[in-house]
Amino acid sequence: MDEDFLMSIHIIKIRNAVSLNAENTIFDVEIEHPKYGWIPYTIHPDDTDDTIDNEALLELIGDDFTAYVAPTQAELDAEAAANVRAARDFRLSLEVDPIVSNPLRWADMTAEQQSAWSQYRTDLLNITDQAGFPHNVIWPTKPE
Repeated sequence: MDEDFLMSIHIIKIRNAVSLNAENTIFDVEIEHPKYGWIPYTIHPDDTDDTIDNEALLELIGDDFTAYVAPTQAELDAEAAANVRAARDFRLSLEVDPIVSNPLRWADMTAEQQSAWSQYRTDLLNITDQAGFPHNVIWPTKPE
């Protein structure tokens, strides 16, 4: 392990501070590290690492930061939709694709099992068409 990370580092220059919450307790900032130069850094009150003194950084920032801008409902909806799609895609790749794209496994199934898996795949693909999407999604049940 790099010994530089075990000792306290004194930061004297910061730039581009951006508040990440309305309380102005969490910031993204660039710090001038004595060994690595300008690097991104996040100040968070729950950070237990004392290698860098976050209180000293907050003093350096003072009132010189870009104010927090709350996300719009459209942005929140877009993020929720992306998360649901990612979860759906994960289920498709983990649960469905190994079965339906494997001719030997597929051939070993009864017509009823194949139909259930086909319907499950279709239901996953159509999850974005649900009335509650993206905030109230009802996930289909995986076939046995």
